[in-house]
Amino acid sequence: MLELKDIRFAIQKGNDEVALLDQIDLRVPTGHFMAIVGPSGCGKSTLLKLIAGINQETDGSIFWNGRNLSEEDDLEASEIGYVPQFSIAYEALTVEENIESAVRLRASTGSRQAFHDLVDQVLASTGLAALRDRPVKVLSGGQRRRLSLALELVTDPVLLLCDEVTSGLDPKSEHEIVELMHQLSRNEHRLVVNVTHSLANLDLYDSVLVLDAGRIVYHGPPRALEHYFSVDKAEDIYQRIAKRKTGEWAESWAKHREAYYATMPQKAVSAPETSVSAATPGAITQFFALFFRRWKIFFRDKGQLYLQLAILVIFPMLVVIFELEGVEQVQRLSEARPDSLEAYNAEREVLTFNLNLGGIVSGLVMFQVILLTLMGSNNSAREIAGERFIFEKEKLGGVRPGVYVASKVAFLSVLVLMQSAWMTIFVQSISEIPSQTMLPHFLLLLLVNGGMTAICLGISSLAKTADQASLLSIYLVGFQLPLSGAVLALPEWAGWLTRPFISAYWSWAGIMDGMERDYYRYIKEVTDTWLGPMWLCFAVLGLHVAIGLFIAYVGVKRPKWEN
Repeated sequence: MLELKDIRFAIQKGNDEVALLDQIDLRVPTGHFMAIVGPSGCGKSTLLKLIAGINQETDGSIFWNGRNLSEEDDLEASEIGYVPQFSIAYEALTVEENIESAVRLRASTGSRQAFHDLVDQVLASTGLAALRDRPVKVLSGGQRRRLSLALELVTDPVLLLCDEVTSGLDPKSEHEIVELMHQLSRNEHRLVVNVTHSLANLDLYDSVLVLDAGRIVYHGPPRALEHYFSVDKAEDIYQRIAKRKTGEWAESWAKHREAYYATMPQKAVSAPETSVSAATPGAITQFFALFFRRWKIFFRDKGQLYLQLAILVIFPMLVVIFELEGVEQVQRLSEARPDSLEAYNAEREVLTFNLNLGGIVSGLVMFQVILLTLMGSNNSAREIAGERFIFEKEKLGGVRPGVYVASKVAFLSVLVLMQSAWMTIFVQSISEIPSQTMLPHFLLLLLVNGGMTAICLGISSLAKTADQASLLSIYLVGFQLPLSGAVLALPEWAGWLTRPFISAYWSWAGIMDGMERDYYRYIKEVTDTWLGPMWLCFAVLGLHVAIGLFIAYVGVKRPKWEN
């Protein structure tokens, strides 16, 4: 039994508190199929999110089988199935692969055979068995809604909440989906609630809850709707509601509620004290499920795969184009004072050559660094924002935010390692940049790529859309070169103000500090910017990585259901 007692939900708009739901009282038994209908903006989806635990009620209490969910622990993630309006499946995967992923993330099966049996059962119960090998991107609207329901059934939830799952469907597909939800509600331990704007197929529901302006104006059997609202057909209800002042219908319903509740079907039995839903898998199981799913999606997305390969090959080539014959050796200046004009001119030519060489080495390293920051931005700018709503659904279903971020870090670390290693090896094999040892050079390139990847992952976790995340990340990369001070020195006060935030500066400065001393001398001559010691550069870049990952974790912990 689901009971809502005097529920109120309000939001703050400026200095005013606006109640989106008020005085919500209702009782719904298990083994029941209920529709929530009403005019646009009446609070249907808001009420569903309150029941799901996505939103927290301002006042009142929600009970499940006598247990006060507002004061005690919520239902387990596996006990609730929530089907949002947006797609919750990965289009690059097949129907079966999406369901398998849901099982690995949400249901502990105990054995491989039990795993496959559960997948087959869910496919069969939702009519998707014949479509199991079909990619999601080619499914029709009705087939996608079936898949959304299937993904929630992997835990056998006792409370299945559906938000506008029939919107945009043709009448035949809408009827099929409502019929499917009706069948799912016949489980004596399950309650199925469907939010819909459509008033078709009401005869398949056990009860209909009608909302207006955030208050209940009817909750009873669908056969009594026309009589209660004095209309010829159900489709006229919304027009009838609009003809009376806000609140009048709610006051009228308060007087008749008990009489209509007496006519409600009471065929369900009480659910057991212990959950009949599946147990949520452990963190390690979830991690590997997320990690391997990400790689599968990566290789299925040919556009992204080819882009990564092109970047991996072309970016290092762009660096070596500027020094195809390799970096030349520093020429020695005579220790004797020039005693003729010819000797003076020769010494000046050597000095000019060495200064130009210092500029070339500095420029080549900065070009490496900037291209790796661009790679980092491309790696992760869309990584979380592009699948944010799917993750929100999976988080509601029991996926741990820390595990999700860890799986992203593991995936991106492979890209960062490949990109940084190839940039170092390829450029060094041709240009022969004169670092004292290549390991610190490589590690600093690895850290600048990893730092920008982590920061952009944090941006992705906070951004509202993938496009917004990409734009912000590109802006961040765009500021790296001018604010690094490697090309044009900033005013001293501006340099100290911006330098802590510029990853490119710390990687470049650390590599410069590791140059052979003859080269370092002339690099210093052509550079007005302060060059930090290598140990400090390592420390700051490591801090950038840590800050980016912390932001990413905070971002995924924060709910973000709305656009």
